Amino acid sequence: EAGHAVASYYLESQDPVHEISIIPRGMAGGYTLYIPTEDKTYRYKGEMLDELVSLLGGRVAEQIVRGDVSTGASNDIERATDIARKMVTKYGMSDNLGPVSYDSNGEVFLGKDYGHAKNYSESTAMAIDQEIKTIITDAYKRTEEILTQHRDKLDELAEYLVKHEKIDGEKFRKIMEGTFVEEPDVIEETVTVEAEPTVTEEAVETSDSVQETPDGNPEE
Repeated sequence: EAGHAVASYYLESQDPVHEISIIPRGMAGGYTLYIPTEDKTYRYKGEMLDELVSLLGGRVAEQIVRGDVSTGASNDIERATDIARKMVTKYGMSDNLGPVSYDSNGEVFLGKDYGHAKNYSESTAMAIDQEIKTIITDAYKRTEEILTQHRDKLDELAEYLVKHEKIDGEKFRKIMEGTFVEEPDVIEETVTVEAEPTVTEEAVETSDSVQETPDGNPEE
């Protein structure tokens, strides 16, 4: 999660981080929550490319820190691939293929597989796959550059999350700005109060029964 947050922080088009958690929920091992700063009815190509960088932050962080990768980023990779595919086939954002829609949203006749219905040739399909791969690869490289350059922030945020499991947006921004100072743990001291000795009823009765005689000697 630290990889997603740090990568998105250095992308101006991305929404600010509101909260990060590494507490597992269902199939998810954690989450990074963003709060939109404005309502949008459409998106620019640059914003979508930046989102790919943010999505790949978890996988790249694993590679940088551990030198290995896990299955934890599988959902992020699926989402990134879906965005890249739509950029190429639906929104006409490919420089090589041009502003052409290859999205098969038309009627699918009986006997055809819904997942393989297409209205373009095999050579075009290969070009689409290559374009998607290029977009993802370029985004991966950008993510590597960001997280490698800001490895200190990545480590500091990860250490905080390991210790506290969650962090809000304000503390996250302070870590990124280098102004965060963690408050020391408060150790509660136990104060032992010694009770004053009490006078028993028996002692009071004994005291009251002691009287002095004329010669000054006590007499019961």
